[in-house]
Amino acid sequence: MSAEERNPRDDAIRLLARREYARAELNERLAKRGHEPDIIALTLDALVAEGLQSDERFVEHFVRSRVNRLQGPRKIHAELRGRGLDDALVREGLGAADADWFELAAQALSRRFDSPADHPRERAKQARFLASRGFDGEHARYAMSSAWSSPQDL
Repeated sequence: MSAEERNPRDDAIRLLARREYARAELNERLAKRGHEPDIIALTLDALVAEGLQSDERFVEHFVRSRVNRLQGPRKIHAELRGRGLDDALVREGLGAADADWFELAAQALSRRFDSPADHPRERAKQARFLASRGFDGEHARYAMSSAWSSPQDL
């Protein structure tokens, strides 16, 4: 079936039925399917007006899924910006997340490593791991000092 025979709205609905998409992602996907840019824009405007597509809802779902994967705010921010979302919307979504980034960093570290590092080289390896997960230096310092503390030590 050619792009002229397919309806961009139907293609968008099929995509949205599987998962949330950012507007920019939907735009890209529909363009790859051969739909005209003007028609794509009108279709996406209509989907937003009907509440079927929402960048805010996408950010909320995306942040929640990445928090569940123990990823840090820097990595989540970069991924959302890479998906074409506005920086202010991304910061708002991260701020609204019910996440304790320090505790998430500690959880990620204790799941990856069995014990605290004894040597500077091992500490550097653990810090690089946390940085790759999107945690900053403060998160890493907290995690490295508390990841293996038992609840009665606190």
